[in-house]
Amino acid sequence: MAGLQNAAFAVAVLCLVPQAICFRLVANTWAFTNATEDAWKALRRTGSALDSVEAGCARCERDQCDTTVGWGGSPDSTGETTLDAMIMDGDSLDVGAVGDLRRIKNAIGVARAVMERTQHTLLAGYQATSFAVSLGFTEEDLHSATSVAMYEDWLRNNCQPNYWKNMLNDTEECGPYRPDQPIGRAPFRPDRPVAGPGMHDTIGMVAIDDHGTIACGTSTNGARFKIAGRVGDSPIAGAGAYCDSAIGGAAATGDGDVMMRFLPTYQAVESLRQGATPQEAANDAIARIIRKYPTFSGAIIVVAKDGTLAAAAHGFAFPYAVASDSTHGKTTVHTVQPEKLSVKQ
Repeated sequence: MAGLQNAAFAVAVLCLVPQAICFRLVANTWAFTNATEDAWKALRRTGSALDSVEAGCARCERDQCDTTVGWGGSPDSTGETTLDAMIMDGDSLDVGAVGDLRRIKNAIGVARAVMERTQHTLLAGYQATSFAVSLGFTEEDLHSATSVAMYEDWLRNNCQPNYWKNMLNDTEECGPYRPDQPIGRAPFRPDRPVAGPGMHDTIGMVAIDDHGTIACGTSTNGARFKIAGRVGDSPIAGAGAYCDSAIGGAAATGDGDVMMRFLPTYQAVESLRQGATPQEAANDAIARIIRKYPTFSGAIIVVAKDGTLAAAAHGFAFPYAVASDSTHGKTTVHTVQPEKLSVKQ
């Protein structure tokens, strides 16, 4: 990674804004470079970190990045593709999000509408669809030949793997299932779908604009073959992404059902607030999770308000993309290797 093995570097350039310093930067999870480039173009065109994050996530939705973002991928247990997305303004800490969004392709656009057009933070399900349609978003089928084929293959494989536990025959056949084991800690399911390249690779993005405003956001179609109705970490502020313009921002990807229990992006930003470096904050956020879930797979990018950026991962090598003034707007991809993190008991 040519000097960026630990994914830490800094950018700082003078803005055209009088008596201000800017650190214009866009960073996103995974090597979704088209998204990075569109985010950077929006940042230069409008000077708005929010516009940048929306543009970048929207590009991934249109491109159906890795079939894990946008329409036509990752069917749920009924074969339908549903979307989760979130956007956050680091100045006001306002958040807009959608979960289990159906029949609307532009999930990040609806999330921003929730933030800017309502006093709510999160809308979900068909009611989120109705909200979107009322504002002029187009309702359309989110199936694709790819998602239909995925679902048919899964059915032929007796609905394995799936996300049930403590149920009778859930490891052998399709449901409906009946409760079996007493409620408690279920045995580890080695066949459970896990996070990583090609499974549920949320795009998470952080941007810093000319005025030092930090925005962040996410978009995903969630875990493949998730139980219908499931909402993951991506639309949850502090889980999928979190940002505070006075401190920094973070975005995460991975096993969302585990990650939302730890609020890793909020934790990372709070670590920055307490004086940690981005690398220390990233390592700590992941280490807190693997202390309880040693087989967890996930990753995080952390950006300080001065433009310093770092990443950490567990369970897989993690690529992420960056464009900034220091790269003259050129998108670069870096990879952080999974490391043995210091886990405090």
